[in-house]
Amino acid sequence: MSDYQFAVADGAAPNAPLIFLFHGTGGDEHQFFDLAAQLVPGAARIAPRGDVSENGALRYFRRAAEGVYDMDDLARRTEAMTGFIAAQIAARNPSRVLGLGYSNGANILAAVQFARPDLFDASVLMHPLIPFAPQAAVFAGRKVLITAGRRDPIAPAGATQALADYFSVNGAETQLFWHEGGHELRNEELLASRDFLAG
Repeated sequence: MSDYQFAVADGAAPNAPLIFLFHGTGGDEHQFFDLAAQLVPGAARIAPRGDVSENGALRYFRRAAEGVYDMDDLARRTEAMTGFIAAQIAARNPSRVLGLGYSNGANILAAVQFARPDLFDASVLMHPLIPFAPQAAVFAGRKVLITAGRRDPIAPAGATQALADYFSVNGAETQLFWHEGGHELRNEELLASRDFLAG
């Protein structure tokens, strides 16, 4: 298990839902911490900080360029993050396990789901970019919301649709929410995320 630095809010009721929060490149563990209290009131929150620095910007894994991932590094860091998440779940015994990630945070969250489809009951992937074909997995009983901008220069619409199709084909209850902008987060997708996680 990696020794991630992370923010945690443990004042939830016993067996309350647990949500893991993953920041975007250049963010940190506080990026979505307060927002999550509004999206999922009463949930325990854990937000690990990315432990890779890209010119001073925190990330969860290395890349050679935009959309060109160091796949060996991604595999190592996915294994470490999976171990961290599994240990946190075992220590808390939550009623539901939720995940929310943006951009690079959505990518590491998706990578963990590819490796361990059983960990998350529901996840929100905001503006992910998965430029490779994940292996088939069983997501029956799992829910995934992907949010994206139709004019996103970083996460092309075709790649977003392909990821949604992957989850659907592999049994997840999948929703895809588009806005008309780019890579920025918009209020309407946060509202969609709140409604999705409430379900």
